[in-house]
Amino acid sequence: MTDLTPPAKRPANPRFSSGPCAKIPGYSLNMLADAPLGRSHRAGVGKAKLREAIDLTREILGVPADYRIGIVPASDTGAVEMAMWSLLGARPVEMLAWESFGEGWVTDVVKQLKLDATVRIAPYGQIVDFGLVDFDKDVVFTWNGTTSGVRLPNGDAIPAKRQGLTICDATSAAFAMDLPWDKLDVTTFSWQKVLGGEGAHGVLILSPRAVERLETYTPAWPLPKIFRLTAKGKLIEGIFAGETINTPSMLANEDYLVALKWAKGIGGLAALIARATANAQVVHDFCARNPWIANLAEDPATASTTSVCLKFTDPRITDGEAFAKAVARRIEKAGAGFDLGAYRDAPPGLRIWCGSTVETTDVQALMPWIAHAFAAEIAGLAQAA
Repeated sequence: MTDLTPPAKRPANPRFSSGPCAKIPGYSLNMLADAPLGRSHRAGVGKAKLREAIDLTREILGVPADYRIGIVPASDTGAVEMAMWSLLGARPVEMLAWESFGEGWVTDVVKQLKLDATVRIAPYGQIVDFGLVDFDKDVVFTWNGTTSGVRLPNGDAIPAKRQGLTICDATSAAFAMDLPWDKLDVTTFSWQKVLGGEGAHGVLILSPRAVERLETYTPAWPLPKIFRLTAKGKLIEGIFAGETINTPSMLANEDYLVALKWAKGIGGLAALIARATANAQVVHDFCARNPWIANLAEDPATASTTSVCLKFTDPRITDGEAFAKAVARRIEKAGAGFDLGAYRDAPPGLRIWCGSTVETTDVQALMPWIAHAFAAEIAGLAQAA
């Protein structure tokens, strides 16, 4: 095969979107047959299904028994907003961001809640210096930058004994990375990410310290009903036992249950982490072999194992955005990889979802297609010159 000859093999599953992400291997709609459709989520069967999702989430993620887990509306965004609007304002705040969603949380805290927060923003490809962060303040951050491909490598910089709360958006990290629960007071994610569940719902996990804050602090601003976690100064425990704030989709919950049971069946969190790590390594090795492409993450220790972001480095490329889009279009047209373009706010390049539901063989099959598309587009530039 020459560089301009299309590869003979395509990924069996060409879905590499960073959200909603690829479904579990062997997925079929028939797996949802047990969903209690047409039943109230407040009926016994509905509550039981929601509680089962909470219990399996705790089991697989290893969430401590004294942490609360709730299913909340509006995906990860709803969970993060609920936490910020309900908890912030009691102490000084530090906002940390190294990608667009983190910067969105900064905007909400500074411009909407109008808090005088310390803001630390790292450029794409880098992460903020956690050694400068004051954890006696409340600290808000993303664990893994879905749009930047840069992650916190571990929680070592977060002191176990701290005065402030840590509020962590872990939506593209949960189930694929090891989260240190003793360092996290509020953790959020959407099951549309690493487990490939259907969208619309978020998960909110609260430590005992976060619950204490909720029960002893009343924000200065009014809270919409959809954000309220307390009543008469006490946590609304039902939210964390399957009694959701608004009507959930029992079909989406069943889809999450299917993914959770698959995860448990393959070996739980350790197996999920291993799958994502192996997938990302394929891409990292590909970059090491090809000088014209590189990981957006500047430090390999912070390189994501789920949303792997790449940049083209060939000096012949004069319009990086147009070139990257052309490469992604060529691969998609061939049916070899869908949704590979970088996020709209990120630097031009590719973004390959390598989360736990993706098969390593599919990532391996994708790499020659990236090489082929690159060579074809470079040839087109030369011809147009």
